[in-house]
Amino acid sequence: MVCGGGFACSRNALCALNVVYVLVGLLLIGVAAWGKSFGIVSSIHIIGGVIAVGVFLLLIAIVGLIGAIHHHQVMLFFYMVILGLVFLFQLGVSCSCLALNTSREESLFRATWDILSNKTRNEIEVNLNCCGLLNNTNDPVAIRTFQMDYNLCTAMCKDNTTTGHGPSCPKCGEKMLKHSDEALKILGGVGLFFSFTEILGVLLAMRYRNQKDPRANPSAFL
Repeated sequence: MVCGGGFACSRNALCALNVVYVLVGLLLIGVAAWGKSFGIVSSIHIIGGVIAVGVFLLLIAIVGLIGAIHHHQVMLFFYMVILGLVFLFQLGVSCSCLALNTSREESLFRATWDILSNKTRNEIEVNLNCCGLLNNTNDPVAIRTFQMDYNLCTAMCKDNTTTGHGPSCPKCGEKMLKHSDEALKILGGVGLFFSFTEILGVLLAMRYRNQKDPRANPSAFL
């Protein structure tokens, strides 16, 4: 790539990297919002942390773009500091997303489901076309709760139940677990991969900040 000198190369590379950060920030926000919108997946609060990371990454990328274009010393300094903090936070959140196992997700769903009213549960069941949360335990209380939820369920899938056979409706918990697993894997993978590029962004901004701008007045203080 011909960029007319080290200063121009550094500026162009830093601008391109910040455009990537903008896109990654939008992707994280979009996927996290999609994940939280499905039933009670919003009870997995780490997904909210991903939205916060996406917003901060988006904002700091805009600051980095402006600082790179104008070779603004102060903006580039704060860009390096905040991007370093975003890297640490993003790394932690991404690892948490990948480390969250199914049993922990089930516990979060059960705790949230238990405090929902019957009306709210029924609305979720109708929207997701499923009945009950989960029925994979020997706990008598949980079994009774599932049977009660199934009896009160008005989802369309219940109309397909065959007399004398088991329930044909899928369990809402299974649907939400599948959805949350997909969202967490995407968020964790994308966040973890691009978090390491933020180290490159800090180093590149540090190098670019210490270079002399050939467009500036030679007698001006840099």
